[in-house]
Amino acid sequence: MLSIQARQALAKLFLPFFFLLASAFLVLGVARRPLVDHVRLEIEDVLAPAYALMAQPGEKLRHVWDDVRAFARLGSENVRLRQENEKLRRWYDVAVALANENAQLKANLHWIPENAPRFVSGHTIRDAGGLYGRAILLAAGAGQDIHVGDVALDAKGLIGRVTEVGSRTSRILLVTDQASRLPVMLESSHGTAIMAGDGSATPRLLFYAQNNHPLEGERVFTSEQLPPAGEAADEFSGLPGGLPVGVVHYVRAGEPVVVPDGDVEHPDIVRVFDYGHTSTQGPEAPGRMKRAPAAGAPFPLVPGRPG
Repeated sequence: MLSIQARQALAKLFLPFFFLLASAFLVLGVARRPLVDHVRLEIEDVLAPAYALMAQPGEKLRHVWDDVRAFARLGSENVRLRQENEKLRRWYDVAVALANENAQLKANLHWIPENAPRFVSGHTIRDAGGLYGRAILLAAGAGQDIHVGDVALDAKGLIGRVTEVGSRTSRILLVTDQASRLPVMLESSHGTAIMAGDGSATPRLLFYAQNNHPLEGERVFTSEQLPPAGEAADEFSGLPGGLPVGVVHYVRAGEPVVVPDGDVEHPDIVRVFDYGHTSTQGPEAPGRMKRAPAAGAPFPLVPGRPG
């Protein structure tokens, strides 16, 4: 053990010793620079793993902090993207609705002639209530001068007739309802029949001549001919001839039905025409038959039909 005096003497020598050592290193670095650089690189190579080991906790902590910040940004970004997606979805729905309405309105222009009778257009309300099982409400009523018995058509053909009129709405009995009975004429077989709704999407054909059966795929139009005995004539008053109704289809042998041209399942834009009780001229429509009166004929003849 050193005495206190010896330790005090050594302590006084530390500062001069390290000063001389530093001076020696400076002189050696200047005089033998390549040797000093080589020694320094060797020391750094030995200590490099220790440096890397000491830096790992800091690197991991930095990565964890970056992940936390990224997750925080991701949450706010997801909220923003959801809001933008919801806005885009609403605008998409609006654009699709406008495109569909525009297409329907353009289609309707193809069957409204210049000399068409007075008509009222409106959107339908999906309603099957009331006295009928296959009926719809139209968002137009007596305030728009709609009357019971007016004819309802969409862009493709006949869909029904007005049965009830309110101040703002009207009920239209569809041709597929069980209470619907319409006189029709057949384009190819030149026959007449009664189209009777049965609640399904395809009304039946009744009271056609047994020696002149309807043909598969032939066109069906409204007829002005009086219904057969037993049918009320005033039920068909005001119904013009030549309105497109649909095409004949056989669900099975001996059971012809009519596949309607009009959208009787999901009608949207409907026009209600007022032909009155004496009108005989119907609106032009895609596929409408051209009619020419013949002298002495009980009803107007269809071109190509034998007199």
